[in-house]
Amino acid sequence: MGEPEGKAVSNGLPPLPFQLPYPDSPDVITSNLLKIAELTPNDRKRFLAKNLITHLHQFVRETSLTTKEWEEAIQFLTAVGKTCTPLRQEFILLSDVLGVSALVDALNNPPVQGGTESSVLGPFFTEDSPDLENGDSIASDGKGEYMYVEGRVLSTDGTPIPNATIETWETDGHGFYDTQYSNREKPECRGRLHSDKDGRFGYRAVVPVAYPIPGDGPVGDLLLGMGRHNMRPNHLHLMIEAPGYTKLVTAFYPEGDEWLESDAVFGVKKSLVVKLQEVNDEAEARKRGFPKGNSFKLLQRDIILVPEEKSREVFERNAREAAKNALAAA
Repeated sequence: MGEPEGKAVSNGLPPLPFQLPYPDSPDVITSNLLKIAELTPNDRKRFLAKNLITHLHQFVRETSLTTKEWEEAIQFLTAVGKTCTPLRQEFILLSDVLGVSALVDALNNPPVQGGTESSVLGPFFTEDSPDLENGDSIASDGKGEYMYVEGRVLSTDGTPIPNATIETWETDGHGFYDTQYSNREKPECRGRLHSDKDGRFGYRAVVPVAYPIPGDGPVGDLLLGMGRHNMRPNHLHLMIEAPGYTKLVTAFYPEGDEWLESDAVFGVKKSLVVKLQEVNDEAEARKRGFPKGNSFKLLQRDIILVPEEKSREVFERNAREAAKNALAAA
């Protein structure tokens, strides 16, 4: 960083329109901040700021946080930020292992009868998935055991949804996402396709394997310090969008994996555990586009999207209920 130029300037806002007592005690520090937060013009941001201040200060008080612990926390968050790259999101990983991602997902995507349940996005989604046709492969040959994925995209009333956009991504047979390879030249084990006029979709993939989330950064150190494993059960990510329907971020988890019940990022839901069928038929393998061999795994699963209006109705009802319960507990 070079030497600063010119004169240091403020952000242009005037002094506070009211007087505050000097922060001579812990309680005054918190109360001053809450008064200042009242100046936030946006209602939602004001609500979030006041609650963040309240609970963060309460945590500091309840734990009697030491200066050394505060310094270590700052250093930890700084390390998390420095670990992030355009292809690696350590902050999402931190949110994942603390259960925040799963909690936000659960609150924002409450189960609606008949709809496919959501799951966490995870830190390995990228925007550069190649566009594919139904029947194409998201993985180069040799990336793992063959798997064919097929189903329909439907509304909760059973109506087929044509031209729904389906983003899908997974690990290769070694348990790595393409973004974890330093010599990554193109997207691998990921793709984007669309349902046909009858809502059907199908593509070639590989059987995903259980894998450790990155352990070479600060989040990995955090898990070790907590005595927690860093394994995720094998799974296939999907993100589905269609006009008039709530976007669905989900994943399918093949049954039998030893890590299903202790997923490091709390993403598994019982309804998302699926059975892979074993197909041993060379003619069928060629028909589905697999270049060699006579066997593959078959994942058949329909995806049920929820109309936006219905999803919003359930979310708002749950939010009202939560606010009522919070008020009663206060």
